[in-house]
Amino acid sequence: MALLRGNLHAHTTFSDGVLAPHRLIEAYERLGYDFLAVTDHDDHVGEGYWRALERLAPRLLLFHGIELSWRTFPQHVGKVMGDRETLYVLNHPARYKLSVEETLRRIGVIGDEGLRLDAIEVTDTGLYRPIYHTESIPLAKVATDDAHKPVHFGRAWVEVEAPRDRDAIIRAIRAGDCRLGFRQPELPA
Repeated sequence: MALLRGNLHAHTTFSDGVLAPHRLIEAYERLGYDFLAVTDHDDHVGEGYWRALERLAPRLLLFHGIELSWRTFPQHVGKVMGDRETLYVLNHPARYKLSVEETLRRIGVIGDEGLRLDAIEVTDTGLYRPIYHTESIPLAKVATDDAHKPVHFGRAWVEVEAPRDRDAIIRAIRAGDCRLGFRQPELPA
């Protein structure tokens, strides 16, 4: 099986990203990515969002998704949809300045409210946040760009050894059979 590289969290002009969906995909294809999830914010998208994603014909494997705004407290949850499988990711806990204990409480509340999380981001806009890369958090760990603008593209990724199949990729990530990659940010001169 091939080693596939991808990003599970990216935004377009359907919400607060700066590129149209086809331009975002082109950027990730130029970076050599094998898969990409478009996950615009649920409170920004309308019916046209899903139809627009259906019309795209990228070379890379495209996951349709959405970033859910949690109802009872400020928290985003990524919903990445395969053909039959769905991956739910606790997005950017660093943005909310959560401790590991607070993160575990949120995971519990979200579970109690009916959503079983599969993974947690250990990045914030692609920058590594090692506090969340701990066995204390019983979820698969993923690195994403949370790409809104080009400076974010290619900062962090997940790699899986899997067939080029959405559901196989989701199952590998859910099982923790993945590697994380990071590009070091350039230091100012």
